[in-house]
Amino acid sequence: MNNLQLISEYQSFGGKLGFYSHLSSTCNGDMRFAVYQPPQATQQSIPVLYFLSGLTCTEENFMAKAGAQRYAAEYGLMLVVPDTSPRNTGIAGEDDEGDFGTGAGFYVDATEKPWRSHYQMYSYVVQELPALIAANFPVQSDKQGIFGHSMGGHGALVCALKNPHLYKSVSAFAPIAAPISCPWGQKAFSLYLGTNQETWRGYDASELIKQTQYHSPILIDQGTADKFLVEQLLPEVFEEACRAVKQPLTLRYQEGYDHSYYFIASFIADHIRHHAIALGKI
Repeated sequence: MNNLQLISEYQSFGGKLGFYSHLSSTCNGDMRFAVYQPPQATQQSIPVLYFLSGLTCTEENFMAKAGAQRYAAEYGLMLVVPDTSPRNTGIAGEDDEGDFGTGAGFYVDATEKPWRSHYQMYSYVVQELPALIAANFPVQSDKQGIFGHSMGGHGALVCALKNPHLYKSVSAFAPIAAPISCPWGQKAFSLYLGTNQETWRGYDASELIKQTQYHSPILIDQGTADKFLVEQLLPEVFEEACRAVKQPLTLRYQEGYDHSYYFIASFIADHIRHHAIALGKI
């Protein structure tokens, strides 16, 4: 399985959940990811749905907490979850902060030293990982969807808007919807991408949507009790940008829900269904 190491494997909803590592040429080191193969994968090639996780998460959080395998098995979708950053790169200070470095790759291709030698998460998610999945698992590579949470919601929106031909569907839970306008994004972008804020716009969904309408409706769920809503997430900025270009968007404010996986698990069925429809499984 060209350079792929199986770390562990589990039965789940009639399918198979595996955790893998491989040597990434894009990120210049070992990377990890998780794959859920539903029961249908033993009989035929199936569509694939990528999930990008948030700050401090690994490839395991979503698979352990979201309850997504049940619905992936129902609809016949493969789930793929990459790690959120390179790890153990030897870069000084990479483990010092929760919102930057390890666990916080922000799904950008870093251009600044020392991060650019390893932190190429955008290219990893869009190019290297899908090629690896296609080479080793029974997927229909022309039927991909992408979604994510928080930092990963930002990543999913950016990947889809920059590559509408690669992703048939996109959704997000509590995404960092306008990173150039919030502290998390400003910090990460300045350190990964440098001080030229024009380059930041290429990784900001609220800016990208102004230039590139997406071909399908976008679904976003946002909890009203999310402590990051006002300062960091700014869904209203994305909503306004979508309105300006007439991009179909369903932004649902879920009363009383916070930023946790309890929130994600509550609405995961709707998101999997959103993608299953676009991927031709309903």
